[in-house]
Amino acid sequence: MDDPSRTRRKSEPPHLTKETVSGPTHHFSDSFEPQTPLGMQTPVRTGFPGEGRHQPSVSPGLRWAVEPVEALPILVVPIVLSLCWELLVPHLAPLLGISGVPQENPFARFILLSHRVPGPEPRYARGPGDVAFVAYYVVFFSLARQLITVALGRRVGRFFGIVRTGKLERFGEQGYAFVYFLVFGAWGVHIMSELPTWWYRTKFFWIDYPHTAMIPSLKRYYLMQTAYWVQQFLVLVLGLEKPRKDYAELVAHHVVTLWLVVFSYITNFTLIGSAVYTSMDIPDMLLALSKLLNYIQWNGTNNFVLAAFVVAWTYFRHYLNLAILWSVWFEVDAYLPANVVIPLYQRYTAFTALSLLQLLNLFWYYLIVRIAVRAMVTAKAEDVRSDDEDEEGDGDGDDGGSKSVNAGHSYDGEGRNEGYYGRSEKSGMAGQ
Repeated sequence: MDDPSRTRRKSEPPHLTKETVSGPTHHFSDSFEPQTPLGMQTPVRTGFPGEGRHQPSVSPGLRWAVEPVEALPILVVPIVLSLCWELLVPHLAPLLGISGVPQENPFARFILLSHRVPGPEPRYARGPGDVAFVAYYVVFFSLARQLITVALGRRVGRFFGIVRTGKLERFGEQGYAFVYFLVFGAWGVHIMSELPTWWYRTKFFWIDYPHTAMIPSLKRYYLMQTAYWVQQFLVLVLGLEKPRKDYAELVAHHVVTLWLVVFSYITNFTLIGSAVYTSMDIPDMLLALSKLLNYIQWNGTNNFVLAAFVVAWTYFRHYLNLAILWSVWFEVDAYLPANVVIPLYQRYTAFTALSLLQLLNLFWYYLIVRIAVRAMVTAKAEDVRSDDEDEEGDGDGDDGGSKSVNAGHSYDGEGRNEGYYGRSEKSGMAGQ
């Protein structure tokens, strides 16, 4: 017969045998053993749940650009100071015998428009207070980007079955781009409807020039667009997104855009600038939507969005922008008031910046057309703009949709190092 004690030892779990356990071996010991070994620190989560693996190191003074908890106090402080000024200073100054208190709230310029032009209609001029407004909204867009990209975008991505960390990063980035360009594209169209330049009547760029007094919505729109592009330039400089293969072209695009934004504002070319903004934002909105649909594999819907994107890109980025270039070069002399002279350097600078922007758009347009031709000829669209991110692999598992082919568009991987307007050599156009 078998030894009963030996049989009992065989039936016991390995972790309760004398060879593996020191101390009491009764059945309560396993239930009360700590899940984390004693003497070890409990892991502490920092940042948002599911925060991506790409976390660049930045100096402490710029932590607000990557950490929402750092950006939020910066946004709250001017609001609190402005409210304190409005509520307390008018009442406390006489009691304290303080004279010469400024009538204008010095903290309001961070949040609200400044430099109002006297008159019955609300009009605003440009001034030094605009710098504070732009700086405040650079921080605002940094917070909005982190919240939409990390806190919202990745949750939505997981809802649609996206698992890989890199793919969730890209999905969140495109979600932020879609929200921004949707809001500002619609806002730009609405503002243009309030202006004489409605739907690119370019002669009104010059009639009654200089346009020094802006309607409130135009100035707010212009300065917030400026803040957005400054923040996007910080994204590039700080490396908040992995570099794409067309990184040099992307940097050039941002530099030219900021150059055009600042120059047009200083020289009162805001009607031209708002028209350019609108022509850029609408196709960018469709591009971001196409990439989102690609990530969640809504390929049928994405085919229509891709077609709309190509048409919108052609019309807005080329036809309308060439019309603006024509106006800057030819219409200015025909419609400029007789008593107004625009220095030649201003015309040349505006024309040069718009021309450089058009050349960059033509570079991307060539790639877009190349993809479309391949789709029609070979039934497979491939983008040669950047490296394939799947070559690296993130170890986060496969979401079951790493590759699909639909209606001639090949989609592959997460899009880690894709170009500004596309994917890798093995992937489709719509998956930045």
